Amino acid sequence: MNNGFSTGEEDSRGGHTDQTCCLIDENERCRNPAGNASYSKRIQKTVKEKRLKLSSDPTSQHIYICDYHKDRIQSARSKRRRKESEDDSNDTDIDLPEAPNLYQLQVNTLRRYKRHYKLQTRPGMKRAQLADTIMKHFKTIPIKEKEIITYFVYMVKSNSNKLDLKNGINNDTT
Repeated sequence: MNNGFSTGEEDSRGGHTDQTCCLIDENERCRNPAGNASYSKRIQKTVKEKRLKLSSDPTSQHIYICDYHKDRIQSARSKRRRKESEDDSNDTDIDLPEAPNLYQLQVNTLRRYKRHYKLQTRPGMKRAQLADTIMKHFKTIPIKEKEIITYFVYMVKSNSNKLDLKNGINNDTT
């Protein structure tokens, strides 16, 4: 910085633009340019919990990480939690489609789901805990794919919806 102005050698963090990512990925130092995301204690905890093979280089003069590692850590955080051991259960998810990401829903939406299905939870649960509980319930709901698809196609072709049927409104009478 030169009297408050950038000389072109520094970025908005006050660091040099030629900084590289401070992470060591599987025993090899990352050579990607550092972004504005930092390798904070919270991120380090996530990396440890998700068993990602990342560590901070002790010789690095900063804690900024590249966009590649930032995205990798974020995607590991948002993936649904797996059981500690697949051997503990006979359940398999092979034939099941990808579950929705309930972690992105608002707390009020999760609470409405909980109330609708009368799920028992302890009071004051955080959003992530509530989403975990709801995801477990959601996966237990039995579905009949052929029946659902047939019903959906019928509704689309008849240009109606489930609420119309509940309210006694029929498109044939209009």
